[in-house]
Amino acid sequence: MQIAVVGATGAVGKEMCSILEQRQVSAEHLRLLASARSAGRRVPYLDTELIIEELTTDSLSGVDFAIFSAGSDISRAFAKSPSAGTVIIDNSSAFRMDPDVPLVIPEVNPADALKHKGLIANPNCSTIIMALAVFPLHRVNPVRRIVVSTYQSASGAGAAAMQELRDQTRQVLDGQPVAPKVLPRQSAFNVFSHNSAIDDTGYNEEERKMVHETHKMFHDDTIGITATCVRVPVMRAHSESINLTFERPFSEQQVREVLESAPGLRLVDDRTENFFPMPIDAAGQDPVLVGRIRQDRSDPSGCGIALFVCGDQLRKGAALNAVQILDLLTQ
Repeated sequence: MQIAVVGATGAVGKEMCSILEQRQVSAEHLRLLASARSAGRRVPYLDTELIIEELTTDSLSGVDFAIFSAGSDISRAFAKSPSAGTVIIDNSSAFRMDPDVPLVIPEVNPADALKHKGLIANPNCSTIIMALAVFPLHRVNPVRRIVVSTYQSASGAGAAAMQELRDQTRQVLDGQPVAPKVLPRQSAFNVFSHNSAIDDTGYNEEERKMVHETHKMFHDDTIGITATCVRVPVMRAHSESINLTFERPFSEQQVREVLESAPGLRLVDDRTENFFPMPIDAAGQDPVLVGRIRQDRSDPSGCGIALFVCGDQLRKGAALNAVQILDLLTQ
């Protein structure tokens, strides 16, 4: 089995390589592809080194599975018509809402992955982190409405945004002026609305992704979903405040029991110590942390539940989910 990682030098691509290395995927079965400016670079892998190759129209010849994390433009150019026999797992937004392309979280809709026609899409990071906590509850008691607010780290905008946050933090602490370049607003010591495009409804693209992608993966367009997505000065791991309305009354204890046994989650919900999910604890971890579970007292029906989640955007929010899709296809 030959595997290629496209965009291997980016933040998510590096994480993909790290996860494949942890899974002991042989260097002989792995190719790393990137732009011409990265070609020839050597990267440590297991007990050897791999050489970054330039992505060309012939690069996927002989490759069984290719995981793309190089942006939508590259995916549209190289993934829409892959080489014969190559299955693409694409981390960009290019094909997520294409009705012919499965959009998959293995813990949510694994069967959809098996319906692919050579291309599978990886969902948006914020959608993955939310859905991992909401879907197991939805299976027990159908969710009718989701209100979510995100607190998104610099890692969601890539390695350059992470470095910009480091640089700006030093500049502010040293009393120097800050000139944003990667993100449109100052990242350090600031919070601002997600920088994706806003349409005539007033919702930005990130918020629309959370709505449409959740509907597609849950196979239910009737769920009411509204999102507010915000950038925060956190290096790595996204956080989300989620308010849910269910079809039937749902107690806190019932919710805890479901989430405690759900795959991909770790319950962090200690009221005595006021200890709940934090991005600093989720960073570098595979599970999404879930806690702050409480009844929504504004809903007298007993159908409302509030909770808080944190998940590493680079791992489960991107690279890990893609590799787990690969696991589904190769089992």
